[in-house]
Amino acid sequence: MRKLIDGYYRLLNLLLVVTVAVLVVPVAIQILSRHTDFIPSWIWTEEMARFLFVWMIMIGSMVGIRDGSHFDVDLWPELAPRANALLRVVADLFVLVMALVFIWYGIRFVQFGWDQTSELAELPMVWIFIAWPLAGFTWVVFLGERFLANLRLLAGTDKAVL
Repeated sequence: MRKLIDGYYRLLNLLLVVTVAVLVVPVAIQILSRHTDFIPSWIWTEEMARFLFVWMIMIGSMVGIRDGSHFDVDLWPELAPRANALLRVVADLFVLVMALVFIWYGIRFVQFGWDQTSELAELPMVWIFIAWPLAGFTWVVFLGERFLANLRLLAGTDKAVL
């Protein structure tokens, strides 16, 4: 299971890089078309940039959960390893609640947009709306991995912490 999660994480990192790289193209076209007469002003670039931006944010949040860098605020001083593990479990429970909200309302969001298409490119909006429940499911998977590691540390059976 660990190899599957690691592979999914590497895929998300690759998709994040591709999304950011592709996002540069429509944004650059928009900027250049505003300041030069050589490039026509295309409206589809704004829609494409918006959709890529949504996916970039959602994929970035998924990667951030796995890295332990998303929803993380250092308020507590460095404590003993078991105390830190307990604080991480408590903090991750709050993130889990948010993940469940994303799943629940994300599914409803997908149902709402099932038959909708985008204005300009006429893309199915479900391809955009699916990002919310997918992010929630991914957060649950990555949080489950962290919960297990922290619970093993709390039980005293493992020294490794994610």
